[in-house]
Amino acid sequence: MPQSSSRGWQRPSIYDVARRAGVSHMTVSRVLNGHPNIREATRSRVLQAIEEMNYTPSSIARALATRRARRIGVLIDGPVQNGPNNTLRALEDAARHVGYAVSAFSIGDDDSSQMDSGVVELVTQGIDALCVIAPRKSSLDLLRQQSTGLPTIVIKAEADASWHTVGVDQRAGARLAVDHLIGLGHRTIAHLAGPQDWFDALERAQGWRESLAEAGLSEGPHVIGEWTSDFGYEYGRSADLGDTTAVFAANDQIALGVVHGLSVRGLRVPDDISVIGFDDLADARHFLPPLTTVRQDFAALGELALQQLIAAIEGDLEPTHDMIEPNLVIRESTRALDRE
Repeated sequence: MPQSSSRGWQRPSIYDVARRAGVSHMTVSRVLNGHPNIREATRSRVLQAIEEMNYTPSSIARALATRRARRIGVLIDGPVQNGPNNTLRALEDAARHVGYAVSAFSIGDDDSSQMDSGVVELVTQGIDALCVIAPRKSSLDLLRQQSTGLPTIVIKAEADASWHTVGVDQRAGARLAVDHLIGLGHRTIAHLAGPQDWFDALERAQGWRESLAEAGLSEGPHVIGEWTSDFGYEYGRSADLGDTTAVFAANDQIALGVVHGLSVRGLRVPDDISVIGFDDLADARHFLPPLTTVRQDFAALGELALQQLIAAIEGDLEPTHDMIEPNLVIRESTRALDRE
């Protein structure tokens, strides 16, 4: 059992484990870190002592033994919307399962200059690697000027020679959405786009263009705004729709605002106009009507990002790029046009 004293119960140290197992503290450290050159009998004796004493190595002790903090720094570029927040949570969950902790720093909206202070704050915490979620072009331009010497991964759909990258294929997701609308007979499809400094917004807009071009259709209205329901609401409430019969919103929050704005002017979704979103918010199935959207697998994204980071920490420094395919989720906010 753990040793007690007049100060109450104290967590056993690596030295206590070493005494119980009859080995040096360095041998215990080697067992904890999976060192291959340990005799099996010695390893079993150390593991038994660890179990008997309920020993849990502290992060400080582990860092001293391995010269690693087992901590990943995460920069979230811009306001924490659904996608970035879910990516962070997925990365935290994946990291926890392999003994890593996560420290996060959120950069304020329209203030990419905080990139410098964010990097400094995270680096001073002794992180082993850096991850950037939801990057904007302006922020990455600043990051390129930094020299942290740390393995770095950027969550974006395009490869980059400067860093490891991993992302959901945003362009493919947009094409799933627009192809779905085209298949339902829609010919004038508007796109409500996110801010153009965001890589995801640019990729989704490009996917919209490509699907229309391949179908021989002209581009419908292309309106650039924010990642907010308010932006969608103003469009739905006041836009001159003309021949538009469907709207592809760059995220579910915009789509929610569109549905609300259209209802204010007496238009029904999908009877009068179809609306499709992107992300598959947890509440998207409870919109009125339930929202057709594109689902991103954030859990898979977090796991893949962590795998790349750990590989980089262990010496795989050549930039790599991996993509996850999105899925179309068909609900009740889209319908086929009546054939005349």
